[in-house]
Amino acid sequence: MTYEEIFSTAQSLFAKGDATGFDGDFAIQVNITGEGEGAFYIAYKNGTLDVAPYEYHDRDAILFATAENFLKIADGSLGAVAAFFSGKLKVEGSTDKALELERMITYMKNKAKAESKAADKANKKGKKK
Repeated sequence: MTYEEIFSTAQSLFAKGDATGFDGDFAIQVNITGEGEGAFYIAYKNGTLDVAPYEYHDRDAILFATAENFLKIADGSLGAVAAFFSGKLKVEGSTDKALELERMITYMKNKAKAESKAADKANKKGKKK
């Protein structure tokens, strides 16, 4: 996978989610190691989520991971804490702020599930009429 493909995938994963209502803020630089090596940032400030292909010098933390591991963290299939303790993720800077990213991913995933359930319930209710 190239850096451009990795960044595009990460950007899509975050764009699909809805962070509206999330209570937190952070600026995290992600350094992809190995194949597709490169850096980008994920920032959530004042209710706005931004993912951009730049190094972020005013960051709270830097995450170091392979593309495979970071994308699993971003899609919620690998917890950041588990990745950290298994050596798949390294954190430089504020671990509290790095955990905010995982909290936001979980928040967006849970919000999407709740919205999907509500839509399914509404569809079933509509079909019964």
